[in-house]
Amino acid sequence: MVLDNLLVIMTEMRSNIVLIGMPGAGKSTIGVVLAKQTSRGFIDTDLLIQTSQCRTLQEIVDIYGYEALRNIEEDMLLGLSVRNYVIATGGSAVYSELSMHHLRSDGVIVFLDVDLSVLESRIHDFKTRGLAKRPDQSFADLFRERLLLYTKYTDITIKCAGLTQKDICTKIMEKTKSC
Repeated sequence: MVLDNLLVIMTEMRSNIVLIGMPGAGKSTIGVVLAKQTSRGFIDTDLLIQTSQCRTLQEIVDIYGYEALRNIEEDMLLGLSVRNYVIATGGSAVYSELSMHHLRSDGVIVFLDVDLSVLESRIHDFKTRGLAKRPDQSFADLFRERLLLYTKYTDITIKCAGLTQKDICTKIMEKTKSC
């Protein structure tokens, strides 16, 4: 009960809802629906990166490497200064402790927890999707590595198995006490 009350106080002070999770977890899709339902703006940080760099994520990885993509992402996240937004982060945002602390300063971090088998069924193009991963790293290895980071930074975890987009948004709104 005390933890629930503390979470309510924390969410009332922070105006953004920040979605984290693996590629294919539904951050962008859920983010648009959630923004509409909570009367917030919406930002997809992958799109911001692509627009600012005039390249796809995969082109950035191919030309400059996965670490460059992570650095570009960190710079872009640290430059975000918005209120009352739903922010769909790239799956690799959690590699930057500075970025996560910055996002948390005015945002509730929500982890969309999706099983590996579901992610693999949704992502057929992970070799060309622009993932910020080592070349020798499999999608399953990336999942295991990032899962630790997602759980480290999350305020709220939504287990998405068996839930519709509407169900996920409802759970997020209940847990953040959003209108």
